[in-house]
Amino acid sequence: MANHGHRGALACAVALIMAGCSSVAPPESDDTADALAPAQETAAAAAPDTDVTLWPQVSSDLNSPAIEARIDALMAKMTLEQKVGQVIQADNGSITPEEVKQYRIGSVLSGGNSGPDGKPYGTIDEWVADVDAYYAASVDPEGVEVAIPIIWGIDAVHGHNNVIGGTLFPHNIGLGAMRDPDLMGEIARVTAIELRTTGHDWTFAPTVAVPRDDRWGRSYEGFGEDPEIVATYSGKIVEGLQGTFGSDEFLNDTHIISTAKHFLGDGGTTGGQDQGDTQLSEADLVRLHAAGYPPAIEAGALSVMASFSEWNGTKIHGDHYLLTDVLKNRMGFDGFIVGDWNAHGQIDGCTNDDCPAALLAGLDMYMAPDSWRGLYKNTLAEVKSGVIPQERLDDAVRRILRAKLYFGIFDQPRPSERPLAGRADLLGTPEHRAVARQAVRESLVLLKNQGGVLPIRPDAKVLVAGEGADNIAKQAGGWSLTWQGGVTDAAAFPNAQSILDGIREAGSNVTYSLDGSYTDRPDVAIVVFGEDPYAEFRGDIVNVAYDLDGTRELVLLQKLKAEGIPVVSVFLSGRPLWVNRELNASDAFVAAWLPGSEGGGVADLLIGDAEGAPRFDFRGRLSFSWPRRADQTPLNVGDADYDPLFTYGYGLTYAAPAAVGELDESVAEGIATANASSTFFENGDFAAGWTAMIFGDVTQARVDHMAQEDALLFRFAGTGQGDVAFSDGTPRNYLRESNGDIELAITMKSDVDGRVEIGMRCDSDDCASFQPLTATQAAANEWTEVRVSLSCFSDLDLTSVLSPFSLRVTGAGSVAVSDVRFLEDADAQETCLGE
Repeated sequence: MANHGHRGALACAVALIMAGCSSVAPPESDDTADALAPAQETAAAAAPDTDVTLWPQVSSDLNSPAIEARIDALMAKMTLEQKVGQVIQADNGSITPEEVKQYRIGSVLSGGNSGPDGKPYGTIDEWVADVDAYYAASVDPEGVEVAIPIIWGIDAVHGHNNVIGGTLFPHNIGLGAMRDPDLMGEIARVTAIELRTTGHDWTFAPTVAVPRDDRWGRSYEGFGEDPEIVATYSGKIVEGLQGTFGSDEFLNDTHIISTAKHFLGDGGTTGGQDQGDTQLSEADLVRLHAAGYPPAIEAGALSVMASFSEWNGTKIHGDHYLLTDVLKNRMGFDGFIVGDWNAHGQIDGCTNDDCPAALLAGLDMYMAPDSWRGLYKNTLAEVKSGVIPQERLDDAVRRILRAKLYFGIFDQPRPSERPLAGRADLLGTPEHRAVARQAVRESLVLLKNQGGVLPIRPDAKVLVAGEGADNIAKQAGGWSLTWQGGVTDAAAFPNAQSILDGIREAGSNVTYSLDGSYTDRPDVAIVVFGEDPYAEFRGDIVNVAYDLDGTRELVLLQKLKAEGIPVVSVFLSGRPLWVNRELNASDAFVAAWLPGSEGGGVADLLIGDAEGAPRFDFRGRLSFSWPRRADQTPLNVGDADYDPLFTYGYGLTYAAPAAVGELDESVAEGIATANASSTFFENGDFAAGWTAMIFGDVTQARVDHMAQEDALLFRFAGTGQGDVAFSDGTPRNYLRESNGDIELAITMKSDVDGRVEIGMRCDSDDCASFQPLTATQAAANEWTEVRVSLSCFSDLDLTSVLSPFSLRVTGAGSVAVSDVRFLEDADAQETCLGE
């Protein structure tokens, strides 16, 4: 992904964390034997315990004699260097068009924040121009007998969510509640059309994961906790994106290449840990997590993405059994397997820029966004030396060319000259928005409707309140223009309608107040609230409580109820969460999930017709079980001790109402809050309310440490002193911690020609204390954990600390930080820094 940092203001300006992205590739390595051996040994050890007959036998039927003959002709003219280039995919933020030509790279992707011209997202014209430049470079014939065009992949996971003006559909969790395969196919068809307008060829969708632990930050990318829904959806989505296999519309000018992902078991990791280990028997792995792949393969899916995760301790990217024996041989997949973001580097013995084990396991295209240069060099050397057999490389190239030929990339003009390119009139059209609005209506789940408060008469006095009411970014969720979502500029969503505006459109007497205050007593209040946008990593939580402390909207709900005003809660979330108190304080409660750009679809169900009758009935049914307790996870239908608050498949309607009694609001002892007070910054995610304040000539961006974008990089221009301070604006008393065996622990990497100091600041301008790194530490450019005892800051007023971690740099260079927290000092020895 591209570098997208914000320049800090010169004095006391808060630099809000943007999901910008940059990466530092690991050093190149020629130690191929060490890289290969561990993965081979792991795969060999697993083989005796596997049974390939447990897996379904299907066929993609992609082996067309005419296309295979064209592949033969192309490969006969390709150089070895070209073939290696084909198996590597680079991010447009880390490669230039000139380098695409030089290395004959096979594919370019745009990560979650890698838009055109170094922006996180762009307009239709900006996208077309960028895609055009890279395509033109790839087909430049200079120096080769045959030039192979690139295909450009992008995460269009709920519509074309990377372009200004695109139609944003509900996220998959809401679409799963619809139980409507035909509408899913129509959503995919619309998405393909809008992708074609920007010149893109390929989307990394559909996600066919089956999330089994709602603490996982990607739960909303799954259609449900049970494989039944994804089995009915995946084929329809592939057909909608690619067209019907065997027909004239297959991959025509209005369709694009699809990707079934992530193979396999990414929704079943222990504790819902992203990129974790799915510990299951093979039979359960097939039963729970494979259901989406046979329909997708039969529909002609041209690519499958391998998962970051492990199966019983073996990384999927290095698992020959799953990738080759199961997916390609048993399940008959003839397309190509693409990796995930530098995931090959997580295989034992591999690095991001050196991993023959992944190709040998069955990966066909490395997703090497920022590590592609080293990976190209090392892979080429490994083919020449025989570490990677020529036959395996040729098979991977054949599979990639097969997809390119089916897509017709050799027969199409440059992206800007294709029929739909630049057609802004096809973005967010009334037809497309009508499809999205229908999806919103069908996805909403009515959990409670006491006293028939819904539907609301259109002439009723309606008070609308809550942070989600007039907030397109919040109702759209993650993967909306940026990776983590949260874009606050309303102009970035020109073809969208907020929930508030949808209610205003349906009702004649609507008042909006963010905090719920009013002067004219309303007949009913609609409060729209819920989770802030997030994607993987930052979306992971430790329990399924929405608001464990009861400090968010609960006070407003209880106030309105106490005043005798009927309360309708519209809850925005990427998963079911414990909201017993909010349910008790509401007369009606609607699980709206993350509805996307069409807030009017919510109003369609809440506001009745002139006679007060429903205009539409609720039809959404839970595709995830709703928790009874804050610690009730994992919770899945079929569990031996299954005891949810609302069962899988639950959903009230106007035609079939039911009462919901008073719910238990107690919380078991020992349940932790999502962000403990001793952790300020973890895996690239700030604790709630925390941010980085920047002073001086400093910029910031996101980089990779252990995972994608899990660290912040601060660049210091060297034009004077630069400072960074982590704070939530609240002074705290850390005197007790300083008298105990507590250390400030920072995982960081410093590359500075100058002085780097770590310190703390208190609640006054002249109150600060710093400890210097050594010159060697400051310039080491290696990830390390730096620990400083709080007692080393005894000259500070520790009763009023505003920033428990501050960074002060005099000189030019960069410092990356991935974790900042207080930890117990195991050896109880004071550790201070110094020259």
